[in-house]
Order: sequence, then C-alpha cells, then structure tokens
Amino acid sequence: MITQLLTVFCGSLVGFSLALTGGGGSTLAIPLLLYVVGLHDMHMAIGTSALAVSLNAYINLIPHAREGHVRWRAGIIFTIAGIIGAFVGSEIGKVVNGQALQALFAVLVIVVALLMLRGRKASSHRPGGQAIKYLDGRLGGVGYGAGAVAGFFGVGGGFMVVPGLMLAARMEIIDAIGTSLLGVGSFGLATALNYARSGLINWALAGEFLLGGIAGGWIGAMLAQRLAVKHGVLNWIFSTLLITIGIYMLAKTVHL
Repeated sequence: MITQLLTVFCGSLVGFSLALTGGGGSTLAIPLLLYVVGLHDMHMAIGTSALAVSLNAYINLIPHAREGHVRWRAGIIFTIAGIIGAFVGSEIGKVVNGQALQALFAVLVIVVALLMLRGRKASSHRPGGQAIKYLDGRLGGVGYGAGAVAGFFGVGGGFMVVPGLMLAARMEIIDAIGTSLLGVGSFGLATALNYARSGLINWALAGEFLLGGIAGGWIGAMLAQRLAVKHGVLNWIFSTLLITIGIYMLAKTVHL
C-alpha cells in the first residue's frame, strides 16, 4: 500500500512539472522510480516512465489547448519527424549500459538548461517576436533530432522540445510549452511501445503514476497560465529545474 501511495504521489509531481514547464517528466519520473518507488532496473524505469509520462502529456495537453496555447500545425510537423527519430533512438538505447545512459543524460540536461538561460537573456532585446513562422523543413529536422535523443535516453524530451519549438517556429515559451506536450506524448509513446516489445514496462506502476499525474497536471497548467504574464519566470523555472535534476542524477550515478 505504501508503495502504491508513493507512486501516485510521484506521479502527481511529474504531472505538475509537465503541465507547468512542458518538461521534466521522465527526467523526474526515472529517478523517482529508482530512488523513491524502488525499481532496481534502469531500463524498466525508462520503459515504465515513458508510458506514464506519455499519457500524462496527452492529458495535460487539454487545458493548454483550451487556453489557445497549442500551435497545432507546427506541433504536428515536429511530432511526426520526432516519432521516427524516437523509434531509432530507443532501439539503440536499449542495448546501452543503464548507468552510462544515466550519466550521459545528466550531462545533457545540464547543458540544455545552461543554453536555455543564455538564450533567454539574449532574446530579451529582440523586437516583436509575436509572429510565428512555420518553417517546415526546420521543424522536421529539429523534431527528428529531438525525438532521436528522447528515444535514446527513454524520455519524453520536453527539455529539448520546448527550446526546439522556440528555435524552429519562434514561439513564445507559453505556446512552446503547450505545443511541446503533443511531441512529448508522442515521443514517449513511441519509446514505450519499443520497450514494451522487450517486456520492459511495469504496467501497474505506470497506471498509478498516471493517476497521480492527472491531478498534478491540472494544477500545473493553471499555474503556467498565471506565470505567462511575468516575463522570464517560466524560462527561469524551466532552466533551474533542469540543472537541479541533472546535478542530482549525475551525483547518484558517480555515487557522491
């Protein structure tokens, strides 16, 4: 019973993070499954979290869409390319040592967070920025790359999808967060299906994670809408979350 309650609680944290920032889903879910819930297999944690985070992302997409913060055309182009990349990346990731995967992933998360902080400071001097230009080729290329990396590490990839959409389609962060949930859900589902073929999903834990994520997701979406009017707040939260997660996972990997 305690394990089930812990799993639901951890799921609520993941759902909250997904809805608030568009990322942090699997990057939170994997260490929570390993160190709080008690899964001892890295690949099992990846498969289970990919399924739970995928379904959470689709559910959290609903309130963002209602608020008009989902750019469907850009999101669909980005997602289709990313699904192909996710299948390729996840096939490779399954044969890589779990500890090596975790260490590489932690470093990647920290680098992306630092680039996001740098990008936020640089973008504050750009005029306009309200018009979104859908560059199909660019969206497809960035989407494929984000999907491949997400599949390799077994995550939804929100930490790459959000900046990827901002770069390729020149979106405001609140729109990139809402749109990213379409990609996060699809990338995670592609990864989960690949891991399920190898029997690397704990279905009961995935269901409990999803249950908690539904409640946390609605709260996160409401908070994201309120913070959208404060310039740079969501960027700062997103980057700080990634740096914290990356340092924690790296420390656990090297047994600090």
